[in-house]
Amino acid sequence: MNLAPILVAPIQIQIHLVSAVAAFLLGAVILLNRKGTRFHKMLGWTYVLLMTVVAVSAVFIRRPEGAGWSVNGYTPIHLFVVLTAVSLPLALFHIRRGNVKGHAGSMIGLFVGGLVIAGALTLLPGRIMHAVVFGG
Repeated sequence: MNLAPILVAPIQIQIHLVSAVAAFLLGAVILLNRKGTRFHKMLGWTYVLLMTVVAVSAVFIRRPEGAGWSVNGYTPIHLFVVLTAVSLPLALFHIRRGNVKGHAGSMIGLFVGGLVIAGALTLLPGRIMHAVVFGG
């Protein structure tokens, strides 16, 4: 593992990475613990905040023109910003209406899509995390 690419990356990438890793770890703790408790709610609001930072910071991460497929610097991975922008309010809407299944589905979908799948895609060649994990 080589952290040099992260250390020299623009601040929005550093913020994005730190908040995504924190959200992933916190999300795993939330998924593995009892639901509906004060602890769950406290961690849940922290998770919402972290995922908001992940999504907002992603908007400021753009691919340079001519460096692969993009529209105004936005690549298909940026669709996960839309997933987050829809899933977070939907999850809150569901829980405020007492729809625990809808809330759980939205939050699990966000965790899997917005963190697991999007995180795996950052390991593709040409991305900074590929260089961090695999070198080069």
